[in-house]
Amino acid sequence: MKRRDLLKSAAVIGGAALVGSSLGRASAAAPVAKAGGGNDLWKKLPRWRGFNLLEKFNAGSNKPFVESDFEWIHEWGFDWVRLPMDYRCWTSKDDPAKYDEKVLKEIDQAVEFGRKHKVHVCLNLHRAPGYTVASPPETMNLWTDEEAQKQFGAQWGQFAKRYKGVPSTEVSFNLVNEPNGKPTGAEYAKAMGVACEAIRKEDPARLISCDGLSWGTKPVFELLPLAVAQSTRGYSPMQITHYGASWVNSKGWPEPTWPLKLKDKMLDREWLRQDRIVPWKKLEEQGVGIHVGEWGSHNKTPHAAVLGWMSDSLALWKEAGWGWGLWNLRGSFGVLDSSRTDVTYEDFHGHKLDRKMLELLRQD
Repeated sequence: MKRRDLLKSAAVIGGAALVGSSLGRASAAAPVAKAGGGNDLWKKLPRWRGFNLLEKFNAGSNKPFVESDFEWIHEWGFDWVRLPMDYRCWTSKDDPAKYDEKVLKEIDQAVEFGRKHKVHVCLNLHRAPGYTVASPPETMNLWTDEEAQKQFGAQWGQFAKRYKGVPSTEVSFNLVNEPNGKPTGAEYAKAMGVACEAIRKEDPARLISCDGLSWGTKPVFELLPLAVAQSTRGYSPMQITHYGASWVNSKGWPEPTWPLKLKDKMLDREWLRQDRIVPWKKLEEQGVGIHVGEWGSHNKTPHAAVLGWMSDSLALWKEAGWGWGLWNLRGSFGVLDSSRTDVTYEDFHGHKLDRKMLELLRQD
């Protein structure tokens, strides 16, 4: 499936640990290291808002991240990016323990861009050893194979070592994208525990988040002992968000409106509250920070319906106190170069800007 947490960067005292040449040196402003990550930041996340950036979303398109994205995101008033990445971008096909330093330095550069422009950077394995929502599937099974879990932990351990000393207010780890394939909550928690242990061995203070089960839609109470935040999704209803998407079978779906009437049911703001907010509030009551790591609507849905649905979604998340990350910045879900046929675009530094969508997001 194509697509697509976290406070503005803290001021770093006396020249904080610079990423790249000084990776691993502790900053004077770094939080006190302790298990649970981010000095309990995981219990109540800042209301970080921003975008997913897709330069390393797939090994077939492995590009450096773009500084202007971070600059514009900050200028528009946002403070968060998620980097959904394919581990194959930097991992040798022949030796899973061998990593390409050149590619890893491009991730270092993205972290530097975030720190420079006061944008929190959330690293995510969109494809991990043993699991992906994309095609082709992985040959191992992250939920049951010890070798997959070993490689998964090693991936996160090397990132933890790499960014040790960089505050969790600036960098966090979102372990794996949208777990599904029917792992139980216990199986999922076991696999995530391997990564958490590897991370905290190197950097006990790192803020860690995990997506909910069922492609990120269901809170996971079995993760509570791991002391991690959780990330939900904003793709409900699918008839709005994925109408006409080539990777979803939407044949026979009527052109959507918002609110959306499906048979005898009216899907509206109150429906969204009950479907997407209430279940996660029960988890939040257990002392877990919540963030909407991905959301948005594909470019085939009429723009008026998209904006109406977005307005209601944003209002609910603001009421809940949750931040969010649009999928994506540039592309069919984004505010730039979305190729919608019913939008009058504004020229913006060589890109096509959906000004109405951007201003709606900025009002949040």
